[in-house]
Amino acid sequence: MRILAFSDLHCDLEQAARLTELSADADVVIGAGDFASVHQGLEETIDALSGITTPTVLVPGNNETEIALREAAAGWAAATVLHGESTEIGGQVFYGLGGGIPTTPWSWSFDLDEAEAAMKLEDCPEDAFLVVHSPPKGHCDSGEGGPHFGSKAILEAIEAKQPEVAVCGHIHEAWGQVSEVGRTRVMNLGPTELILVLVIVL
Repeated sequence: MRILAFSDLHCDLEQAARLTELSADADVVIGAGDFASVHQGLEETIDALSGITTPTVLVPGNNETEIALREAAAGWAAATVLHGESTEIGGQVFYGLGGGIPTTPWSWSFDLDEAEAAMKLEDCPEDAFLVVHSPPKGHCDSGEGGPHFGSKAILEAIEAKQPEVAVCGHIHEAWGQVSEVGRTRVMNLGPTELILVLVIVL
């Protein structure tokens, strides 16, 4: 399974067009949140991506709400919005959770606290492909030598469920970073397209 994955477009319509072109060579597309910028430009960005016909998994970032993302993507037949739920594509289960976790200092941000996130992650199946907007605490969640901004609840869920892969975004300084939690590979995506190859054993 070839997966085209990205996060944090923040209204970059040129990159959205490039991702749409690249999606033809993928089996699954993943958008790990922050399509908008402070709740502005969501519809335009989703419209620019909606030419993607490959099955697509989206989670809300902290720059758009779950409801707004569901409404914006309602006419996009290939897209499934996940926020505390799962879907199966090509024999692989994908579990998604969006929002800023833990809560951010910005009043406009779509956030969850650690307890809310932990509750939503309880139903994540083992061996699911985990798509979260926020990174796990201590992994892909800081710039070089900076403080760690990730989520303890997401870290604990990864430790307990051990998905093969967990992809995230949110912390711009950590775009492109890769880490491991047990056997789980964690990747902070960023808006530059990343092709992942996932081998599914049925």
